[in-house]
Amino acid sequence: MRKPPIHKSFFNAFRGVFMMMKSERNFQLELLAFFINLFLIFYLKLSSIDTILILIVSFGVLSAEIFNTAIEKICDIIEPEFDKRIGFIKDIAAGAVILMAVLSVIVGILVYKKYLFN
Repeated sequence: MRKPPIHKSFFNAFRGVFMMMKSERNFQLELLAFFINLFLIFYLKLSSIDTILILIVSFGVLSAEIFNTAIEKICDIIEPEFDKRIGFIKDIAAGAVILMAVLSVIVGILVYKKYLFN
């Protein structure tokens, strides 16, 4: 099987992001948080380093959510009925998202406190 042209690969990747935006509530909430962060980056005039930190953790949460959703969808195809082992796999994947979200909150507190409380 031949690889698709590069523009087709990019199109497929962005289509995946748009599918997440349309269908996944948690991704929509995390995207809202991302846009709030973008607003705060410009409104508070964050330094380059602080901007990079906020963007890294924001994209980390969004990426973790995409991986989590992909794992859940694969699990649902493999075993449509309830299975404790599949539940365990889904819980682990969700755990990765929550850990990234906790890190993003910690980074956000550490970054934004200098701009909001000084």
